[in-house]
Amino acid sequence: MMNLKDWKITTPQEEGFFEIVSPTSNDCQALYFYRLNLAKGNTYNLDSGALEMNAALIKGKAKIKSDLLDDSIEKLDSFYIPGQTKVKISAEDDSIFYIGGAICEGKGEQFLRKFNLELPLGEIHQIHGSGVAEREVFFTLNPEISASRLICGYTWGKIGGWTSWPPHQHEEHLEEIYCYFDMPQSNYGFHISYLETGKISDSEVHVVKEGDVVLAPKGYHPTVATPKTQNIYFWILAALDSNSRRYDLAIPDPNFTK
Repeated sequence: MMNLKDWKITTPQEEGFFEIVSPTSNDCQALYFYRLNLAKGNTYNLDSGALEMNAALIKGKAKIKSDLLDDSIEKLDSFYIPGQTKVKISAEDDSIFYIGGAICEGKGEQFLRKFNLELPLGEIHQIHGSGVAEREVFFTLNPEISASRLICGYTWGKIGGWTSWPPHQHEEHLEEIYCYFDMPQSNYGFHISYLETGKISDSEVHVVKEGDVVLAPKGYHPTVATPKTQNIYFWILAALDSNSRRYDLAIPDPNFTK
C-alpha cells in the first residue's frame, strides 16, 4: 500500500553523499535519487556502478574528471554518465549536486551540458503551458540524446503560478521526482499528489521549499507557488523500460482540461 505522506523527503544538508530514493526503500520501481554536498576544496569519486546518472550542480562550482570528461562546471551545468563509469568531482566552492539514476541498459555516452537559458526554443529549451501555468524548461538530458531510461531537466514556474497543470500522470510508463532548489525558507510552494482522475479533493498536499523532494511514482502531481515565490526544481523521469523513455506519454486529468 502506497503512503502518499512518505513521498515527500527533506534531504540532508551536511557534508556527504546520500542515497535519498531507491526501489528498495521507496514507492518506486525504476528511479534512484542522490544528493552530494561537497565543501570547497573537498573531492568525491562518483561511481555509477549498474546505473546511468544525470548529475545537476544546483549550487557552487566544481571540476569534474573522468576518462572522457575534464572540465570546470558552474551552477546549473550538468553531466551524464552511463553505467560502470567513475568521475572525480572536486569542489571549487561549496557545492550541491542533485543526481538522478536508473538501471543502465548499455545505452548512452558521457557528456557535459553547460547551462544556457539563452538557447533558442527547441529540443533543450522549451516553454510549457500558458497563463498562470506557463513554465520554462531546460533539459539536462533530453529524449533525443541516447540513454537507457532517464530524461531530466529543470523547471521554473511563474511567480505565484502553477506547474504541471493541467494535472497529468504517466504511471504505466514513467516514474518521476521533483527536487526543489533556490527556494529558501520564506519561499515555499505546494506539491499536490492524488491518485484517481478528478479526485483532487483526496490529495496529499506537501509544503515544499529548497532541499525538499517529492516522488511521483503514481497518479497526478501538480504544483503551485505562494505569492512572490517561484517553484523551481530539478525533475527526473525514469522509464520502467527503455521503450518507454519518451516525453510524450503524459495523460492529463480530463476534469481539468476543459
